[in-house]
Amino acid sequence: MSFNHRKTVTYRLTQAARAHRTRAAMHLARIGLHPGQEAVLKALADGDGQSMSELATELGVQPPTVTKMIARLGVQGLVLRQVSDLDGRLARVYLTDKGREKIDLVNTAWKRIEREALAGLEDKDRKRLRKLLRAIEKNLAPGTDDLEDADEIEAETTTPGTEPEAEGETVEAV
Repeated sequence: MSFNHRKTVTYRLTQAARAHRTRAAMHLARIGLHPGQEAVLKALADGDGQSMSELATELGVQPPTVTKMIARLGVQGLVLRQVSDLDGRLARVYLTDKGREKIDLVNTAWKRIEREALAGLEDKDRKRLRKLLRAIEKNLAPGTDDLEDADEIEAETTTPGTEPEAEGETVEAV
């Protein structure tokens, strides 16, 4: 029997992430932002005046990505990039007043997305899902790349005598 990737947890996770990004893009567009820009604004709201490398680390992206994001947010008048007087190689990023005004709108958008994504799930299931997603995130984090051969991976995705859930099947809460 061939491996059906569409019946894996990681496929469902990927599909959910795509649906989330699409829905987030819709809500963020209403407030003049693109996906990812809200995370920069939130990071600066939590710690204004971060360096580009600090932002890259916090956001989990490469420095050139942050540079592009900051440039675009700067054009919108939401952030200000200032080169250090003491070290010309160091630039710090600050929220402008206009950027600070966006934070409440970002919070509202995130709350709306959260409500839509988790509609119909009970509180205990939401907590369990958060815990499971944190575990997956930790397993996939850089430095945890114990690669196994494909036969072992396939064996792990299906327990002998069982099949992964079929598309459209209802799954009981964990």
